[in-house]
Amino acid sequence: MIKLLLLLIVLLFNPSLAGDAKLGETKFMQNCKQCHGPTGMGMASYPKVSGNSIEYTVNKLRTYRNGIEIGPNSALMIMMARPLSDTDIENLATYLETR
Repeated sequence: MIKLLLLLIVLLFNPSLAGDAKLGETKFMQNCKQCHGPTGMGMASYPKVSGNSIEYTVNKLRTYRNGIEIGPNSALMIMMARPLSDTDIENLATYLETR
């Protein structure tokens, strides 16, 4: 309940983070599931990406898109994040938050 309330507050005060979960799912299934697994729970050396807050995922993906290394798989993530638009990132984050 509290998590939902916080999400609503964030969306009301920062509508740019209100992505489309369905479009995010489509993008995830095309680009992310091979490494992070079909439900985002992680595989091998690739971490779990589901269940994180929208803000966390947006910040991580934007950091990678900007070419900043932040972990052992940074080179791959930078390559994958570079073509993502802000809308793509927001959609992915919205989808993953609910997984």
